[in-house]
Amino acid sequence: MPHRTLSDFGVAASRHQLLNAIDSPADLRALPQQQLPELATDLRNFLIECVSQTGGHLAAGLGVVELTIALHYVFDTPRDRLVWDVGHQAYPHKILTGRRDQMTCLRQKDGPSGFPKRSESAYDSFGVGHSSTSISAALGMALAAKMRGERRTVVAIIGDGALGAGMAFEALNHAGSMDIDLVVILNDNEMSISPPVGAISDHLARLLSGKIYTTVREGSKTALAGLPQLRDLVGRWEEHVKGMLMPSTLFEELGFNYIGPIDGHDLDSVVNTLRNVKDMRGQRLLHVVTQKGRGYEPALREPTLYHGVTPFNCRTGELRKSTATGPSYTQIFGSWLCDAAATDARLMGITPAMCEGSGLTNFAKRFPSRFFDVGIAEQHAVTLAAGMACEGLKPVVAIYSSFLQRAYDQMIHDVCLQNLDVTFAVDRGGLVGPDGATHAGSFDLSFSRPIPNLVILAPSNENECRQMLKTAFEYEGPAMVRYPRGGGPGVEIDPHAPALPLGRGEIIRDGQQVALLAFGSLVTAALAAAETLNATVANMRFVKPLDAELIVALAQRHAVLVTLEENAIAGGAGSGVAELLSAHGIVVRCIHLGLPDRYIEHAEHADQLASCGLNADGIIASVQAELARAAAQ
Repeated sequence: MPHRTLSDFGVAASRHQLLNAIDSPADLRALPQQQLPELATDLRNFLIECVSQTGGHLAAGLGVVELTIALHYVFDTPRDRLVWDVGHQAYPHKILTGRRDQMTCLRQKDGPSGFPKRSESAYDSFGVGHSSTSISAALGMALAAKMRGERRTVVAIIGDGALGAGMAFEALNHAGSMDIDLVVILNDNEMSISPPVGAISDHLARLLSGKIYTTVREGSKTALAGLPQLRDLVGRWEEHVKGMLMPSTLFEELGFNYIGPIDGHDLDSVVNTLRNVKDMRGQRLLHVVTQKGRGYEPALREPTLYHGVTPFNCRTGELRKSTATGPSYTQIFGSWLCDAAATDARLMGITPAMCEGSGLTNFAKRFPSRFFDVGIAEQHAVTLAAGMACEGLKPVVAIYSSFLQRAYDQMIHDVCLQNLDVTFAVDRGGLVGPDGATHAGSFDLSFSRPIPNLVILAPSNENECRQMLKTAFEYEGPAMVRYPRGGGPGVEIDPHAPALPLGRGEIIRDGQQVALLAFGSLVTAALAAAETLNATVANMRFVKPLDAELIVALAQRHAVLVTLEENAIAGGAGSGVAELLSAHGIVVRCIHLGLPDRYIEHAEHADQLASCGLNADGIIASVQAELARAAAQ
C-alpha cells in the first residue's frame, strides 16, 4: 500500500515549512538554537494532525516535543543512543528521524510501528512497548561501549510511572554500583514527585550540571581524601543544602548525580542543561517536568482519554465514534465485576496501572475501598492477590495477556502452587491489530496450560464471556478467563445466565468427515467455514480441563480433526488436544491452526487473521488441502 501524505488528508505542506526541512537529526543540529521553539510548534501541530487521521498515542508525545528536539540537538544520534521507555511518547522522535512522511500510515500495514523498533530505523536503538526496560537496556549498551573502548553517550528516557516498576529500580541499583557513563532522564509528567518548577529550580539544575560545580565537587573529594573527618563534614553539608533545595536524595543514594527538576518545555533550559550533562561523566539523572497533552487543549483537559485515541477532529478534539454496535469484551468484564461485587463483599479488583484499559473505571468509583491499582507492577499485582486469597478474600486480577507474561513466576509459585482462589481476567488475548507484536496476546494459552491447578476458559461470544467470568469466580481455586480485544459476534447478554459445568464443551453444528474444535474467538470463523466444508463445529469453551469425552467422540466419528485458536500453535490448546488423543491411543488426522512461529506485525485485526490463515477462507483452504493429501495417499 503506498504511503499517503498529509496532502491526501487536505493538510497543506506549507504549514510545516521548518519541519519539512528536517529529514534527519543532522538537519536539526544545523539550526540556530533560537529557531528551536518555532520547530517545536511546527512539530506539535504536525503530530496532532497526523494522529487525528490514524489514531494512536497522543498526549504523551505532545508532552515531550521540546525534550525530543533537545535530545537530538545536543546528542550525536544515532551514534549516541537514545532508549525510550515504553515508546508511547516516541512519535516526535520518529518524525525527526526520517519518518515524517510515513506518519500518515502509522500503525497501519506496512507503515511505521507505534513503538520504537530496531528493524525500522537506526535511531531506534532498542525495541520497546512494555514498561520500565529503558535503564536496563541503556546500561547494557553503556557497558558494551566501555568494553569496546568506544566513546558514546547512552541516554535512557523514562517516565515517572514507569520508574515505579521494580525492574527500573533493579537497573538503577545495579547501574549506581558500576564504573559507567550513563544518563537517565526522568520525564515527570504527573508532577507526582516534584516541587513547583520555576527559575530557581532551572538555575540550580544548570548550576549543578555545570563544570564549575562539578570541578569543585570532584576536586574537593581529592583534596580531602586524606582528611576523612572534614571530608565527611563537607559531604553532609552538601547533602543538607541540596536536600533543602531539591527533591529526595534517593537517586544520590543509588549512586546517581541528581540534576533538576527543570521545566521540560523551556527549550533553552533543556538544551543548555543537556549540554552540561553530556560533558559530565559517570551516572547522572536529569529530572525533567513536562505536561501530558501540552499544546492541545482537549488532551490537556483529558490526558488519560487522549493517551491512546481513535481518529478525531483535530479542530474540536471530538473522537470519531466507534462503529461497534455492541459492548466490547472489556466492557462486559467491567459490568460483570460491578454486579459480582454488589453481591459478594469478598471480591477485590486489582489492576497493574490499567484501570481504564481493563474496564475497571466504574468499579473503582462504586467500590473504591475494594479497588487496587498497584501501578506498573504486574508481579506485585499477582502476589498481592495471592495474599488476599490466603485470608479468605476473592481477588480478581484484571490484566492484559502480554502484561501477564511479566508475572508468570508469581502465577506458578504464589497462586497456583498454593491452589489459591484467584480469578485472572485476561484481556487482549490473541492479536491486537495496530498495537502490533509487542501487545499481542499470542502466548498466554501456551504458558498457562502447563500450570497445575489452573482452570482456563475462552469465551466465543459476549454472553459466554459473562458466564465464564461467573464460572471462574465461583470456582474455588485459580481460574483464568481469556478474552480478545474489541467486541464479539453480537450475542445478547443474559445477566442471569448460570455458571458453566466445569470442563464441558458443546457441539454447535453437526457435519460430516471434518470436525472443527474451536477455542474462544475463532468459533465464529469456524461456523462460517463449516458451511462450505459441511463440518461439525465444537465450541470447546475450556482449554483446561479439556472435554475429553467430547474430543474422543469427535475423533471416533470424523476423519479429520481441526483445532482452532488465536494463540501460538506451539504448546497451545491444539497441543493439549493432541496430547489427550495420544494418551487415549487414538490415531486420527489432525490439523492445528493458530498463530505461526513468528511475530505478527501491526495491521488491522482482520488482515492479521487472514495472514495467519485464521479467517473462514484460510480455514477452508487448510482443510481442503489436508483432504486432498489424504485422498492422494
